[in-house]
Amino acid sequence: SILTPTDSHYEQLKNDLKDDDKLLELSNNEYLLPGLIDLHIHAPQWPQMGKALHLPLYDWLHTCTFPLEAKYADVTFAEVVYRSLVNTLLSNGTTTAVYFGTIHLDATKLLADICVELGQRALVGRVSMDNEDQCPDYYRDLSAAKSIEDTREFIEYLRGQSRGANRVLPAITPRFIPSCSDEALAGHGELAEEYDCHIQTHCSEDNWSHDYGVSRFAKTDTESLLEFGLLTDKTILAHCNFINPKDMVTIRDSQTAIAHCPLSNFLFSNA
Repeated sequence: SILTPTDSHYEQLKNDLKDDDKLLELSNNEYLLPGLIDLHIHAPQWPQMGKALHLPLYDWLHTCTFPLEAKYADVTFAEVVYRSLVNTLLSNGTTTAVYFGTIHLDATKLLADICVELGQRALVGRVSMDNEDQCPDYYRDLSAAKSIEDTREFIEYLRGQSRGANRVLPAITPRFIPSCSDEALAGHGELAEEYDCHIQTHCSEDNWSHDYGVSRFAKTDTESLLEFGLLTDKTILAHCNFINPKDMVTIRDSQTAIAHCPLSNFLFSNA
């Protein structure tokens, strides 16, 4: 709550805080700003930010992004990148972040640990992607069962931490419809219900991924995600460029949030 000097208990509260050594007073040349919140960050893509923007999403993923993300099997590489990213965001005022990691359990644990250490509030997700038809051999979960198992372990890891409790939380993170098998999508929906966990994924980002979902399930990404238990009041959907009016109603009724990325939306909305 915000109190002004005209409020009846303003002076009393101010004096109580001062007595408890909890009063922070700003000088005439200081000011207080709220921290920024970023709802959609691909942490491993920090080294390639702003590169290859001319490529369609499918080509960009397979040519640039998947090869980069595969490097995070090396936790030494991951630590250098993730420390740089979190420090840069904090220094520019982003005090709360929602992160996609990679498929690598150890590297994603490290990302969460760095957020705790440096004092950034965050949702962090180990990316789930097991579909052999859409994910390269060198970068995918070994199976749907392994994908679900690793996600569970990541949730348990963060839930078991005393340091940073309730400040850095796990987010179930199926990358998007094309990268996940039916079993993995259903299993992650069950995990979300079991743990009452946050969820993040992409939804109808570009025409290729949107059309893929329609071709595979004969329904939109929004409808599929709902059926797999992945639309809740703790879900963040990235982009949603190609949702239709019915999808909008479904998202609203599920109390699901949409994270807009203006640059990505500009690039892909007419792709």
